[in-house]
Amino acid sequence: MKVHGSLTGMDLLLHVALFLHFIGWGALLGGLVVQMREPAKRINAAIRDGIGLAFLAGLLLVGILEGQDHPVNHTKIAVKFVIALVILVLAMANMRKDRIPDGLFWGLLVLTVGNIGVAVFW
Repeated sequence: MKVHGSLTGMDLLLHVALFLHFIGWGALLGGLVVQMREPAKRINAAIRDGIGLAFLAGLLLVGILEGQDHPVNHTKIAVKFVIALVILVLAMANMRKDRIPDGLFWGLLVLTVGNIGVAVFW
């Protein structure tokens, strides 16, 4: 089935999943950056929803790629998966706290930027 030009339905789904993955990482990074000047840092909705969307869309992306027999760098995917899972667990575990330690905040920021770096440079 052709959806637009030469895109099949699966190609469109792949592009939508990739778009949502980018939106998720952008929301997560944005949620962290807006708090850099705040004295009391916390897990806000952008962090929570951003990592959730990025994680789920990433899983969907890998599933689509594997299903279409595209080459997948499993080592890169494993590294990104573990980093994203750590961010997700830390965000969810600290979501209801009024304040998170500065070390946790900076750790989340480093992990987020690191995961984006793995995606771009690996």
